Amino acid sequence: MLRLKRLFLAVTVVTNISYLTAQSDPSREQSRSMVMTQYGIVATSQAVASQAGAAILARGGSAADAAIAANAALGVIEPMMNGIGGDLFAIVYDAKTKKLYGLNASGWAPKGMTIESLKAKGVADDIPDAGIDSVTVPGAVAGWDALRRRFGKLGMGEDVAPAAALAEKGIAVPETDAENWKIFGPPFVASPGFARVFLPGGKAPSAGQIFRNPELAATLRRIGEHDRDGFYKGATAEAMLKLSSEEHGFLEADDLTDFQPEWVEPVSTTYHGWTVWEMPPNGQGIAALSMLNIMEHFPIAQWGHDSEKALHVEIEAQKLAYADLQHYIGDPDASHIPVKQLISKQLAAKRAALITDRAQCNVLPSDLTDQLARLSSDTTYLAVVDREGNEVSLIQSNSGAFGSGLVAEGTGFVLQNRAGGFTLKPGHPNTLRPRTRPLHTIIPGFMQRGNQSIAFGIMGGFNQAQAHAQFVSNIADFQMNLQASLEGARFRKLGFSGCKVAIENGVAPEVIDGLRRQGHVVTVELRYSQTMGRGNAVEHHDSSGVNYGATDPRADGEAVPEEAPFQP
Repeated sequence: MLRLKRLFLAVTVVTNISYLTAQSDPSREQSRSMVMTQYGIVATSQAVASQAGAAILARGGSAADAAIAANAALGVIEPMMNGIGGDLFAIVYDAKTKKLYGLNASGWAPKGMTIESLKAKGVADDIPDAGIDSVTVPGAVAGWDALRRRFGKLGMGEDVAPAAALAEKGIAVPETDAENWKIFGPPFVASPGFARVFLPGGKAPSAGQIFRNPELAATLRRIGEHDRDGFYKGATAEAMLKLSSEEHGFLEADDLTDFQPEWVEPVSTTYHGWTVWEMPPNGQGIAALSMLNIMEHFPIAQWGHDSEKALHVEIEAQKLAYADLQHYIGDPDASHIPVKQLISKQLAAKRAALITDRAQCNVLPSDLTDQLARLSSDTTYLAVVDREGNEVSLIQSNSGAFGSGLVAEGTGFVLQNRAGGFTLKPGHPNTLRPRTRPLHTIIPGFMQRGNQSIAFGIMGGFNQAQAHAQFVSNIADFQMNLQASLEGARFRKLGFSGCKVAIENGVAPEVIDGLRRQGHVVTVELRYSQTMGRGNAVEHHDSSGVNYGATDPRADGEAVPEEAPFQP
């Protein structure tokens, strides 16, 4: 009885504190506390994947090792969102040198895949959303290999062992995954290999059902034994090539073996005392930087969080930043991308001057609107910090839910449909060319101020850059902590033209009414909807050595700390 009374009192106190905090400052409302420890933290969208990464930290692995382990586990747990058939980007912070490194492990189009070769197959306007003509070379495993070789402390076999065990023994399907599986799995019931692996008994597994994938376990163990050669050569590669041949695709052996990820310099801007870093093209990260540069010209902090004036400016800044994104961005190896100009303060000043007190519905070029609007938002993001303060901001995706829907025999994973990111219109930076990479939606983020550094990311297709800008503003303008910054109500522009915008119902009704009077066509969505993206973040303070972790309530995730050395 005494224990029950203590529990009741504890719940009452916490509830009252949360209520009072929300009443005194609505921007501080949050559903859970941050994780804090002087040891490492792994934050992912699935608690078991976070545990896999934390276990690797406890074995002496680095942040890079833990990121690989967590990513591999996520491919087992939420296969519709990510997996070794997809691509990967990462930003790595090395605490010893205080340097940032960017890794672009996005795969290229096969050398035989051209506009002309697609036309010969009857594909003239848009690359299909699924099937063999949507497949590009998977880059994730090459990304793991590059991360481990440069920043890892353990072998690849140790890094992927937790995921292989999960695939072999099975996972209890989480609630959000069950919902997504039920929506996105059945349409691929006739796709080669898919139903055998991902629709056991002919249907999507339900929440709590044990799902096993022994074929993926075997694939992961080959990677563990042979590093990247266990994927791009040997049995796994042969199975992918056999499937491509049977489906009349373009994939050839040297498309796989020749592919290499690229170490690049992250690009940055400043925003109210913080330096914010994103990956350079072929991703959309520079749109977040451009948006922040525009927002900087307005007193958003003075106006207040989720106020009518602040939201109006942020929405209009998104339109202007995304106009440049869709017009200029593609593979920098295939065409010149004016990155410095696009993220310059001078351009931002000119763009900011275009914002009035009315919503502008026609500021965007239209040459890629249809192509970009149909890209899916099915992605996973994770953040890791180890006890030394090294951080990894990593994002990985199949592109669409379950990617191309194609599963090569004996492999246990779907091939991505990232080719849908290309346009077939000639003369554009994002035009399909052999062995080039399409415009990517997936972007990891990083920000620094003094002794503070934050690895962060928010999934959700072309929602990501605008969600990054909102997250940064929550921290820089409103001094929110990581958890509150992730939980804050979000907006997302609907489409690449017009004035349609979705806003979560955490924003006051009178603010919504005011935005509508300004010309915004507002749809109100339920708070914590997956459509607004799912985020994670970790933070390190050099001065104290303390690490912080947070996860988004829009997913089933958890920030899991490395097991503390309890033995004396």
